[in-house]
Parts: sequence; structure tokens; C-alpha cells
Amino acid sequence: MDHDVKAEPANVPDPHGTDITDLGHGVFQIDTRMAGYDGITAGYLIRGDRPCLVETGTALSAPVVRDALGRLGIGASDLATVVVTHIHLDHAGGVGDIAEMFPAAQIVVHQLGARHLADPSKLMAGARLFYGDALDRLFGVLSPVPADRIVALEDTGTIDLGGGRRLDSHYSPGHAKHHVGLVDSDNGDLYVGDAAGVYMPETADLRPATPPPDFDLEVALGSLRKFAALQPTRLLFSHYGPVTPVAETLDRSAEEIRVWVEETRRARTAGLDLDHAVAMVRDRTMDRYAAFAPDGDPAVAAKFERLSGAAGNVAGIMYWLDKTEQKSVG
Repeated sequence: MDHDVKAEPANVPDPHGTDITDLGHGVFQIDTRMAGYDGITAGYLIRGDRPCLVETGTALSAPVVRDALGRLGIGASDLATVVVTHIHLDHAGGVGDIAEMFPAAQIVVHQLGARHLADPSKLMAGARLFYGDALDRLFGVLSPVPADRIVALEDTGTIDLGGGRRLDSHYSPGHAKHHVGLVDSDNGDLYVGDAAGVYMPETADLRPATPPPDFDLEVALGSLRKFAALQPTRLLFSHYGPVTPVAETLDRSAEEIRVWVEETRRARTAGLDLDHAVAMVRDRTMDRYAAFAPDGDPAVAAKFERLSGAAGNVAGIMYWLDKTEQKSVG
């Protein structure tokens, strides 16, 4: 398997304890330190005439993000916009807290996610059911956002960054029904959320992000084709960081999804349960990733699994296969 996709230079630790990386063009990557881990979840500040935060991280990350923004010169009244690529708790769990900390900021999300930010009770109940007690340790609690501060995007939309600069949103489901990609008009950056999978900068590995309940193979591949057609100059992954070989990375993302679906389908056809399907997929894909090389760093392998857990990915694919089979029988 080709592993020649390269990351940009690694983050330089901020002396105050938060990793902040200057990516150029007024863009700063912030390590939001999900559950205390480094290099798992990234937020991005676009520091222009109308400062914009892309992704908040979890609720537990909100103080980390607030402090990082402060060190970047963004005070409580300065942040104009917060936009999330989708409402999963590792991307948007902190949006209610950030909205309270930065009372002038509008909160931007796709229209299918807007109601869940105004009233997160259903979203949190589902997350509690899935994660159990681990929810509090991993994510915390998503606080509601005042409805009058939420801007709901349609399938395409524009976010004003001031000075003629903008973020153009592009609906990109497949990972989540409420997912958007965001293109910076100034530099061509594409904020991919989870639609292109997760990227491991230490090893240049790329793995799918296919959790239940929204994963859909053809829809996900369609979003990747849309991203390629936008011809961005750089991909900014929420997990984790910037990648510049755009076409190669998007091609690999599509390939990884296909491989995982193919192997999960084989396991399902053989009548295997989820645990056995996960084992099959691990065996099939292990040598695709430098992070799992026999002579590799166990800490890097553990981090990669946190970035994109095999069990969650296979569960999402199985759920999709079950739905599609029911439709074909019906």
C-alpha cells in the first residue's frame, strides 16, 4: 500500500500549554485536546476582519479553545462566527459553551443539525445510550445554543469572513446527514470535517470514519467526488491537521472506504457477528497503515485507534448493509 501522503510540519507546543500552529493566510490550528489527549481533535481560527472558529471540539474542550483564542488576540467580544462541519460531539460538543463565552458570535451549522444545537436533549440521550458513563469523560454535555443565534445553512451557503473573504459551504453527507465541507475563498483551504476520514500526521495514514447511523457508501463517495471537483489547495482535517497532496488523499480516502466495506460485507455474508467482522477487517487492513507496523510505536498505534476506532467503523458499515438489504427485500 502506498503511504506517500505527507503531512505539513508538526505542531510546535505553545508555551502556555496549548498547541497552536500558524498555517499561514491568517489560519491557526488549535489542538482542542479531546479527553486530554494531544493531536486527536483540531479546531481552526480564521483570524480576519470577522474572526471565525471552525469546529469547537467537545464541551470539555471549551476552556482550552477559549484560552487559545485569547492568546491569538480574540477576546470575548471579537469572535464573529463559529461554524461546525457537523454536530457530532467531538466537533460541536463545545458549541453551547463557546457561544456563552463569545456572546457576539453567530453559530453556523447545516439546517439538519440546527434544531439539535438549539435543543440537544435528543442528541445527548442518544450519545448517552451509546457511550454510557464514558460520555462524561470523553465529551461532557452539549449546552443549548440560543435559537436566535443559529444560522442554518442550506446545501450551499456563504459565511462572511470580512474584507471580501468568505467560507463557502458544500453539503457533504455520507459520514453524517448534517455534514458540510467549507472552502476558504482566500487560500482554497477545504475543511473536510470527517467526510474524508481521519488523518494520522505522524505516519501519513488515512482511515475511514464510517460510524452509525448515517454512513452510506455511495453518498460518502459522492461527497469525496464533490470535494475533488472543488479543487482545493489544501485539506484541513478535524482529525488531524493539514494535508497538501489533495487529489492523492481524496483518492485514498475513497479506496479505504471501499476496502472496509468490502471486507465487512464478506464477514456479514458469512453470518459473522460484529466482533468477528471487526477482527476480519483488522486482519485485512492492518498492513495498510504504517501506524500498526510491527516495529512501530505502540503509542502511535493506540492514538490512531482513538482517531478512528475499527469497531465503530465496522458497526456503521454493518448498520448500513442491514438497511440496504431490508430495502432490497422490501
